[in-house]
Amino acid sequence: MPPSSPTPPDIEAFRALSIPDLLRRYCIGIEHFDRRVFELSDDQLDQAFLPDAGVGRWPCRVLVGHLADAELAFVFRMRLVVAEEHPVLTAWDENAFIDRGVYGTDRTPKEIRQPIGGPIATIHTLRKWHADFLRSLEPEDWQRTGLHPERGEQTVQTILVYDAWHLEHHAWFLNAKVERMLGPRA
Repeated sequence: MPPSSPTPPDIEAFRALSIPDLLRRYCIGIEHFDRRVFELSDDQLDQAFLPDAGVGRWPCRVLVGHLADAELAFVFRMRLVVAEEHPVLTAWDENAFIDRGVYGTDRTPKEIRQPIGGPIATIHTLRKWHADFLRSLEPEDWQRTGLHPERGEQTVQTILVYDAWHLEHHAWFLNAKVERMLGPRA
């Protein structure tokens, strides 16, 4: 699916959603991705873009890997906040993952580059599994808090808002890259 708006989604729209609407939006998940991403060659998956291209700089393979790692982190944070009393949440340096070649990009020999199916399946599976857990929460559970070292106090609802927005935000850039390489969807 090509970008449906001229700009990526705004997080404020997610903050305004009710919990049931936020959960519905969260469950859509990878359905926001242009399915043609699976048609990209290894060279296209590893194509970086200049900042002025307007589609973000990260290659598609890096972007999808980042989204899977972010989903792991968000799901763990929400579950931790529900399970423990005011836990300290961990931050992570997304650029360190890229710099260390965690996503198996063009610096990795072709025969061991990571296919994008794994990270996409991870996002899908985590969201399907975790959505059932979120639906089971009592109203007061949504306001349980943890302490993020950079963002301060965060409720389960706040983390879910950021998670849902984060995927859609990056999906906009992923779809813009796919459209740039393969043309508009017919």
